[in-house]
Amino acid sequence: MDFGFTLKPLFSIERTVALTKQAEAAGFGYGWLFDGHVLWKEVYPLLTVMALNTSAMRLGTCVTNPATREPSVTASALATLDEISGGRMDLGIGRGDNAVRVLGKPPTTMLTLEEAVTVIRDLVEGRTTEYEGADLGLPWTGSWKLPVWIAGYGPMALAMTGRIADGLILQLADPDLIRWMVGTMHAAAKKAGRDPTSIKVQAAAPAHVGPVDECRERVRWFPAMVANHVVDLVNKYPREELPDTLTGYIRDREGYDYSQHAVVGSSNSQFVADDIVDRFAIVGPPDEHVRRLIELSEAGVDQFNLYLMSGDEELQLEAYGSTIIPALNAALGEA
Repeated sequence: MDFGFTLKPLFSIERTVALTKQAEAAGFGYGWLFDGHVLWKEVYPLLTVMALNTSAMRLGTCVTNPATREPSVTASALATLDEISGGRMDLGIGRGDNAVRVLGKPPTTMLTLEEAVTVIRDLVEGRTTEYEGADLGLPWTGSWKLPVWIAGYGPMALAMTGRIADGLILQLADPDLIRWMVGTMHAAAKKAGRDPTSIKVQAAAPAHVGPVDECRERVRWFPAMVANHVVDLVNKYPREELPDTLTGYIRDREGYDYSQHAVVGSSNSQFVADDIVDRFAIVGPPDEHVRRLIELSEAGVDQFNLYLMSGDEELQLEAYGSTIIPALNAALGEA
């Protein structure tokens, strides 16, 4: 299993660099940033700094969107970062959550998202593409390979991933839900004539090592954040098309304050019960993390992306690098 980490871009530049370097030394192969330019700092200068302070780690957005980021601008930024990093950029993209909602706008359509993926990938990889009636190309790009990860839970997003993406981002750590979603994505890949196993699966969620009760309070914000996407799904699809284990927990949700987005102790999380925290995140002592990660691997997860934003970030990286990753590798028989 690969490991990634995601930062909420609020740390100082110095601490962002230090955490990135610590993560690479600890065995993390991917470094990601939330993209929300109003709530947090601008991601592309931070990705530049991260690229200059790592040697092998792949870097990207988890996730950006085609509403606040015009696709040709995103492509130019990623192609430039590929030149800086030696081709180590990935694109994580979705319809948009906080970045568009704080502007009072809705997420984009699936059609807009799919068009954006095609345009960005073509431009970064050195191909001419058509966008909004214009033929576009980046004559200076190094023709890099750009792995594209699509974030989403619903049938349409999963089907799109199966048709066109290199990876699937699932913001949860529930093996049963992941099996259902991966199965839906695999079916779409087969229908499109693709090898389903060629599409990587990423479970992106907070993990916190320590006493269970304390850890739960550190990460309770996460299921509340995920609920924004679940509400969108419930408003779009008949409930019988979605697992009740995904939709059931939002029945007591009363709204969402974006000023508390991804904040430890967020008032948004009052409706989230302990059992939901335990399903959606990973909490407790190191051996519990290893057990849960084995379950995720068996459910088809190729990368665990640790949302590193619940406090004690250096200690969490130390626990994963010194104990959890080696123990998991031993259990899975990996080098």
